[in-house]
Amino acid sequence: MYFSLEDELRGIMEKQNKIYNYPLYEVREIRDLKDMVRQSRVLYSYKNAYLTKDPVAAGKISPHDPELKQKRKDEKEYLPIGFAKAAEDFEAFGSYLHQEFPAGVRVGVIGETRYEWYITYLATVCGTGIIIPLDKELPAAELKMMIERSKIDVLVYSDVAYTNLGAVKDDLPPVTIAMDPPADGTGSLYFWDLLERGYEIRNEGNLSYDEIEIDPDEMRIILFTSGTTANAKAVMLSHRNICTNLMGMCSMVYIGPEYTCLSILPIHHTYECTCGFLCEYYRGTTVAICPGLRYILPSLKEVQPSYVLMVPLIVESIYNGIMRKIDSDPKVKRKFQFGLKLSRFLMKIGIDIRKKIFKDIHALLGPNLQFLIVGGAAVSADLLSNLRDLGIHCFQGYGLTECAPILALNRDKYYNDSSAGLPLPGVEVKIVNPDENGYGEIVGRGHNVMLGYYENPELTAEAIDKEGFFHTGDIGYIDEDSFVIITGRKQNVIVASNGKNIFPEEIEFLLLENPLIKEVVVHAIEEDGHMLLRAIIFPDREQIDQIEELKGKELDSPEVKARLEDVVKEVNQNMVAYKAVRRIEIRTEEFEKNTSKKIKRAQHY
Repeated sequence: MYFSLEDELRGIMEKQNKIYNYPLYEVREIRDLKDMVRQSRVLYSYKNAYLTKDPVAAGKISPHDPELKQKRKDEKEYLPIGFAKAAEDFEAFGSYLHQEFPAGVRVGVIGETRYEWYITYLATVCGTGIIIPLDKELPAAELKMMIERSKIDVLVYSDVAYTNLGAVKDDLPPVTIAMDPPADGTGSLYFWDLLERGYEIRNEGNLSYDEIEIDPDEMRIILFTSGTTANAKAVMLSHRNICTNLMGMCSMVYIGPEYTCLSILPIHHTYECTCGFLCEYYRGTTVAICPGLRYILPSLKEVQPSYVLMVPLIVESIYNGIMRKIDSDPKVKRKFQFGLKLSRFLMKIGIDIRKKIFKDIHALLGPNLQFLIVGGAAVSADLLSNLRDLGIHCFQGYGLTECAPILALNRDKYYNDSSAGLPLPGVEVKIVNPDENGYGEIVGRGHNVMLGYYENPELTAEAIDKEGFFHTGDIGYIDEDSFVIITGRKQNVIVASNGKNIFPEEIEFLLLENPLIKEVVVHAIEEDGHMLLRAIIFPDREQIDQIEELKGKELDSPEVKARLEDVVKEVNQNMVAYKAVRRIEIRTEEFEKNTSKKIKRAQHY
């Protein structure tokens, strides 16, 4: 669903350039992802596109090596794959798909982040196919439903994903392709055999794949939003949606060919896919593929990346780990606190010695780290500020699958830690139906907005209004500097007895600033005919044990509850009366979450 917005959006961009007080970075124009691949292949042919610990992907060993599994485990070093080689592989696998499915094909891809995933994605969308990334963590029944809903013809999977798929193997698409050597009885083809066949097709002179013209406004990607199968929406995206994001984000944040990105997030999420895979190929940046979450710190030291895309949970974990180590040694703590005061003072007069003072911390993250980008959920402004005090530049963005994904982003040179960021260049963001405080629903319009929900015109009409604005369902406001400030989800808003709106996320944010609280959900309950706010709290075991009188106590013990009630009372003192939390409930286990690690709120009250 596209609208004639060119003149209007051009005017918005001119206005944004003036508002931001800092010029946008120059980026090259790309019409579609095929155009992007062709340009980058020429511009960055001298560079490594990927660093991987898979010796097969890097061409170090044969995909048919009888000791393949063990040699993959034994590989210790990151191995390079060049931009030109990657482009050749995209074309080869694409040529195979085009010969077998000349009329087009719907390709599902499921597995961990790996080179075969990248090839499958770009080979498909740069041909006549439609790509459908799937979440390897979903249970078999949900995967089966998604495969059926999106009408997948070919499923490309890894061994990691087959654990779940095996339970519904009789209901899989007619063609399945294994990234790893297929097990007996699966009936699957082997990815590397088909890639080799693609090269043969091209060597025989069949280059018809290269001649395929891309319609940038055609549906070429189907993404399922987080949630159960019953309510997961199938988002339809085009090449233009993605290219708008790539050009827009790279004009706001400098990402260059001299940079290396460490990829740690699940690749099926549009955040990582657009910003941690496609963006890098567009800008000539090397992507180092982290083998798994437990390898993040070793990979940071080994790769020494320029930047990393993270979610708040990982950033918080890294920061808390640093602070725990500092707090455990009184001498180190005193030295750290002096360094922090000195650094803050010098920063006020334009002298930056943070990397020198906190060199041990930077040694953990790598000396080349320029910044961390945080997305996927809200992050504390204090956390971003604390990291910046250590010389770790960290800023957040705001996106939704329906916006491919970025709607707003803090710039590397112009940011507001309390905000979701500034609207993407060429994208109009506004507030509709504001209340007396100016809080209303955040809506956005531009070429990043999805085509609609697959086979659901009614839901599409609810989400995208007649003027082309996508309704995010998030509540917030836009400040005087054009930063988007999110206060909560529309569906979570609580209406107080005085008619005022309460955004539980705001209260949760304040509660989570206390280290004793690891997770919390605030919601409304009725008691004696009155509406009250209750906080369901999952305490932090490690932090509780730091308090001598609470050490070893059960999380739901009267002593722990009493201490947390004191925490809640302190937070209440800084809020108007109708927002005060009057009751608390203690959980002894963490909240149930979806695969994006977001709490399933409705299931807990």
